[in-house]
Amino acid sequence: MRKVKLGLKVLLGVFFIFGGVMHFINPAFYKPMMPDYIPSPDLMIALSGVTEIVSGIMLLLPKTMVWGAWLIFAQLLAFMTVHVWMIQHAHDRYAKIPLAGLWVRLVFQFVFMAWAYWYTRPEKDTPPA
Repeated sequence: MRKVKLGLKVLLGVFFIFGGVMHFINPAFYKPMMPDYIPSPDLMIALSGVTEIVSGIMLLLPKTMVWGAWLIFAQLLAFMTVHVWMIQHAHDRYAKIPLAGLWVRLVFQFVFMAWAYWYTRPEKDTPPA
C-alpha cells in the first residue's frame, strides 16, 4: 500500500506542478474560466499558477508534504467557486461545453480534495508479517 500511496502522491504533485506551469505557458486558456467577480484575472491566473507549482513541489518533499497537501486542498476548495460559477453561467458563457462536463469537473474537485487530504494524515506503521 505504501508504494501505491507514494506513486499517487508523485502523480498528484506532478499534476499540480504541470497545471501551474500551464498557467504561464497558456494563460489564455484559463482566462474564460475566470468569474467576473474576480479582480485582475491575469494576476490571479499567474498567482494560482505559482501556488499550484509551490504546492506540488511541497507535496513531493517529505518535510513539507503535509503543508503541501493542505495547500492543494485549500486551492481546490477555492477553485470550487469557479466551477460552480461556470455551471451557473453554462447557458450563456459556456454553451459550447456540455453541462454534464461542467458537473463532472465539480465532482472531480471532491475526488482531488480527498486525494490531497490523504497526505495530511500521518503514516501508520504496518506490523511485521
